[in-house]
Amino acid sequence: MRVLLTGNRGYIGSVLAPMLLDRGHEVAGLDSDLYSRCSFAEEPHFVPTIPLDIRDVRDGDLDGFDAVIHLAGLSNDPLGDYDARLTMEINAHASVRLGRLAKDAGVKRFLYASSCSIYGASSDRFIAEDGACAPVTPYGESKLAAEAGLRALADEDFSPTFLRASTAYGFSPRIRFDLVVNNLVAWAVCSGQIRMKSNGTPWRPIVHVQDIALAYACALEADRTVVHNRAFNVGQTSENFQVRDIAAIIGEILPDTHITFADDAGADARNYRVDCNHIARSLHSYKPQWTCRRGVEELCAAFKVQNLSIEAFEGPRFSRIAHVKSLLAEHELAPDLRRQAQMAA
Repeated sequence: MRVLLTGNRGYIGSVLAPMLLDRGHEVAGLDSDLYSRCSFAEEPHFVPTIPLDIRDVRDGDLDGFDAVIHLAGLSNDPLGDYDARLTMEINAHASVRLGRLAKDAGVKRFLYASSCSIYGASSDRFIAEDGACAPVTPYGESKLAAEAGLRALADEDFSPTFLRASTAYGFSPRIRFDLVVNNLVAWAVCSGQIRMKSNGTPWRPIVHVQDIALAYACALEADRTVVHNRAFNVGQTSENFQVRDIAAIIGEILPDTHITFADDAGADARNYRVDCNHIARSLHSYKPQWTCRRGVEELCAAFKVQNLSIEAFEGPRFSRIAHVKSLLAEHELAPDLRRQAQMAA
């Protein structure tokens, strides 16, 4: 297929783009490249990219594509909390507008990067795709609103699919250290401390970035009847952990480390365990390859090779909200988070 991948230069996109190319798809990107300074390793493939904010996509930009995979947006709770109005504008309203433009352009498939954060504050029982949604952050609320708007566009000619990813982790050329597994491993490798930023009790489903990318590839290639207007929790049911369990796994792999707690560590309202059996039953080609233990081993090796330091991973380069704030301070971003140079152009 000829695929437009928004957010192709982000944490997931820089893993997904080469995977799609390797599977024989023709890929073009669309990305404002807010994180151009944030490469952790050399990116293995380059795809032609439209340097554009998703709010500024125009009629004609989507002509000729068979599918859109829409990853671009404000990517996590801290960034979503910065300005709730902007979060809804970018993650929800602009996503629905993009879907409408895609439909008008004759695009048949639209894969949307939703999130398990829409479940928000749930009980300790496993929640499936038909479970109640109770988002507790602007980010989660924006993802749920986008799903609703895109569902309304579905018809026999336009087929949206919603991939609700578990909490991502794992190595990527555009790595993030504001993700729980990546952050805990980085602290352990660099300081000997597994530094907890909560009390460790919340439940989280986790999924390796390569397994997220695989889910998109499999959904893209699946028969339309399997994925039309459907949501899928992305991950494995066995990969739900309390944060303290993740810390214990890290401690087993790095036995010279010990658990510590940040000064402001406390309870976290986000608490959910996710049932991922639907994707396993429906997308038969989707076979996740990663476990938490294997992913921690991968990250330990990568961080040692890169000579990672605390200053690097705790600084603004690899934390989305910190990096965006630094761009605002340097006036590279306007208050509405558009790039100043792109606005001028």
